[in-house]
Amino acid sequence: MDDSPRNDSRGTAHGFPSTVSPCRPDSPAGTAVPLSEDTYRRVIECAPSALVMIDEQGTIILVNAQTELLFGYTREQMLGHPVEMLMPIRFREHHCTYRAGYYRDPSPRPMGVGRDLLGTRADGSEFPIEIGLNPIATETGMMVLASIVDITERLRAQRRLEDALREKIVLLNEVHHRVKNNLQVVTSLLNLQADHAADPQLQAILRESCGRVKAMSLTHQLLYEHKDFSHLDLADYLTRLVQSIRATYRSGGGRIALRLELPPDGIHLELESSISCGLLVNELVTNAFKHAFPGERSGEIVIKLAEEDGDQIRFEVADDGVGLPPESEFSGSSLGLQLVPLFVEQLHGVLDIERDRGTRFCVRFPKRPEMKDPS
Repeated sequence: MDDSPRNDSRGTAHGFPSTVSPCRPDSPAGTAVPLSEDTYRRVIECAPSALVMIDEQGTIILVNAQTELLFGYTREQMLGHPVEMLMPIRFREHHCTYRAGYYRDPSPRPMGVGRDLLGTRADGSEFPIEIGLNPIATETGMMVLASIVDITERLRAQRRLEDALREKIVLLNEVHHRVKNNLQVVTSLLNLQADHAADPQLQAILRESCGRVKAMSLTHQLLYEHKDFSHLDLADYLTRLVQSIRATYRSGGGRIALRLELPPDGIHLELESSISCGLLVNELVTNAFKHAFPGERSGEIVIKLAEEDGDQIRFEVADDGVGLPPESEFSGSSLGLQLVPLFVEQLHGVLDIERDRGTRFCVRFPKRPEMKDPS
């Protein structure tokens, strides 16, 4: 390969064309805006990126000092030679096709979007690069000015971040797994204590506490299963939670039906609100099982979940039982009813109660905690 520079009408021995013009949107195509060679040289040489200008045949017409530093060639070794000398051998065969395609529709844009680009130094070592292409109108025809940046350090930093993220995910996964297991131990201890309690009222209290711990444990279980630590599918969560509650109150047999009306695509709720929502549903459904159908009365509990206006969630827990007495508000002896307004407040929600033909609790709350209901 001849390392001597080519001296022709396209530029000087330093590789600087005598007259160049960027193709600007506000200028007619091919209109040249003259710049002095000295001005152009200073602009090119002071650029922080490697700059390489080529003609339509792919011949290097111009380089700057950063190009020499980046690729390890002298200016004289690059000028007048094919630009393919700066890329790995395996990519050179197809580069002329890409270059011809660019010349058919020249415009400022990055090169090789979606592909990994590599440069080759004089010693044969390869390194990752980014290239921006800009068409340049000159007296001798259209040229392409390539701005080349070595992204080795950026990729290293990106890999370090990815490694740190993977470690964080593994850690969070382990945390949720351990929390879930510990809550299951607490559940087992509460059940064991309830089995040995002589007082039926104490047994009921322990069973209720066990249900609340299960509701919290289920949150961590789903996070562990789906490996998504920022959101929870509320529809999936309620389905699993209701199955757990149904199993707890299986003594009701077929007297009490439980029906869910959930959106087919689910609703994803931020983790911050998931536990409060689960505990709220647990209290409302549990209270319906305990108090809405006394004796041998039969009926149905319906749970509805829907999304409103894109940023609001509405769920209802309704039953066709005996109804909620007017005096049974949230200050009575039932701990469950006392907890309901606390959970609604944590969700920044609004609670409506209807006592017509049973009881219906309707809760509306924002999908994101910071988006409070304006009412």
